[in-house]
Amino acid sequence: RADVELAHEPSDRITKRMRLWPIIMRGFIPPLALAFAAPAMAGPSIEGLWLNDDHKGLVRIAPCGAKLCGTIAKVLDTDPRAPKTDIHNADPKLRNRPILGISVLTGFERHGDVWRNGRAYDPEGGKGYKSTLQLNPDGSLRVTGCVFVICESRRWTRAR
Repeated sequence: RADVELAHEPSDRITKRMRLWPIIMRGFIPPLALAFAAPAMAGPSIEGLWLNDDHKGLVRIAPCGAKLCGTIAKVLDTDPRAPKTDIHNADPKLRNRPILGISVLTGFERHGDVWRNGRAYDPEGGKGYKSTLQLNPDGSLRVTGCVFVICESRRWTRAR
């Protein structure tokens, strides 16, 4: 009789494991499904070409590593007195670099429908600002720059 019971012991363990398998999978599959669905549920992307608020330039927003950045892709200012280089930059070493290609948005991380922890650089004033980006319901982009607790927003439109 002891030999018979010992012979059934391994199959009893397997049976118990098989009964636990659905319980284990119910706990494992939902978080896994959420991990794959999260990027799809994140909402529309802000990547692409944007016309800035004063219509003087196009900014291309694209990934830079794990974050988003924006560079001046085209200068639209036709004023012959408009600077061609970054003459207002606080750093004298950077004042000779061309406006075209300058990074004006750096380090943005997505947090739901808002991109935070980034910086916006204004070549006209030569200053950088702590900034957030958010899509408006009409599809435009709200670019908000802050100095301490004082913030100002601009509305950019997607280039077609």
